[in-house]
Amino acid sequence: MSVPSVSLSFINLRANGNTGKRVNNFAACRSQNIHGPMKSYTFHRQEGVTTRVLYFRSSMNAAGLYIHIPFCRSRCSYCDFATGLYESSLAERYVRSLVNEIRGCNEVETPRAVDTIYFGGGTPSLLSAAQLATILEVVQSRFDVAVGSEITLEMNPGTVTRTGLREFRNLGVNRASFGAQTFDDNELARLGRSHSSSETLQTFDWLRAAGFENVSFDLIAGLPAQSITAWRRNLERSLALNPEHLSFYLLEVHEGTPLAEHIRTGKQPQPDADLAAQMYELMLESAGAAGYEHYEISNLCRPGFESRHNTKYWNGTAYYGFGCSAHSYDGEGERWANERNLLRYVEGIENGVEVVVERTELTPNDIRAEAVFLGLRLMRGLNARQYQNQFGIDLLSERRAELKQFREAGLIELDGDLIRLTRSGALLSNEVFAAFV
Repeated sequence: MSVPSVSLSFINLRANGNTGKRVNNFAACRSQNIHGPMKSYTFHRQEGVTTRVLYFRSSMNAAGLYIHIPFCRSRCSYCDFATGLYESSLAERYVRSLVNEIRGCNEVETPRAVDTIYFGGGTPSLLSAAQLATILEVVQSRFDVAVGSEITLEMNPGTVTRTGLREFRNLGVNRASFGAQTFDDNELARLGRSHSSSETLQTFDWLRAAGFENVSFDLIAGLPAQSITAWRRNLERSLALNPEHLSFYLLEVHEGTPLAEHIRTGKQPQPDADLAAQMYELMLESAGAAGYEHYEISNLCRPGFESRHNTKYWNGTAYYGFGCSAHSYDGEGERWANERNLLRYVEGIENGVEVVVERTELTPNDIRAEAVFLGLRLMRGLNARQYQNQFGIDLLSERRAELKQFREAGLIELDGDLIRLTRSGALLSNEVFAAFV
């Protein structure tokens, strides 16, 4: 396999369809075919299916909800997210604060239709079923939740029980985002992960037994001292389990983390970007041969199992975030972010203090630029004619020089009105995106 020398920097987002009547009981989501409508979102080149329209001012579409649960059983050596160690008393205060924030939210018209709910973290599976039920109840009272909504819970192996998973499923949680990361116990230890590969296999079996038919694996490549042989074994074990969705992340080393210090002091080697590029290629080849569709730079799925929630980020649809460090977007050009510090967030809610700490009004140029680089993250590509209809700009003419340069470099391909990244372009996507910002 020939892979050019590259400096890799993926934008790894952690981060709408038709609405129906309000769900009176979230358990109703258990029987819904939540992945069927997504089949129309997939671009099949060989069948000539037209790509779905990219609308960035999408107030007519159902929004998504992101709910941040910042607790972890232990802190991974590479983690730079807003998380902390689990404490039961603090978790109770946090859940009460979340409920109060959602109930008192004045940023959203009432009732706003939503069709995805995403519990991210952190490790949301550390919450009890009763705590999760309390949050879902206030969501139901505050928002118009569509029948068949996708409800995702992030979880890590070793943080759940067979009974707990059945309880989550009975509450209506119908998608599990599962932090496997790697099946190599030595690599897990170097990352500071608190689970073993055997716990990964056990948790996956429990998920299936509990009735989860939509499971996503997170895998990390480019780890210090990771070999292509070890990565191939990771892929083989992942694909043998046949999850519906795979998210692929290249290790990012953030200053201030234990991993950054280990690399600085020579305890662990610097990750090899060229080797990571080979791992990316191997991931796409292996998963593609196994029937997975590469629908977004870092995401693959079985047909019809795209992440409906994360697709909202890439389509510019409104999403509303609750909890510490959560971000929101109204779909019209305004973003806002909550207090990142867990205790300041909780105390702010308890004392009636505003916890939104940042607001940004996107300019028309910002919105147009985001339409391009977020649209290009989707491997079906960006429809230049639809872009022109929306913004009044002929992108193919205005950016002719840049598009010609990227096309000659093999980073993009043009197919009628569609502009899309090639596999090499996906590896160097930030270089392409930078030209449109």
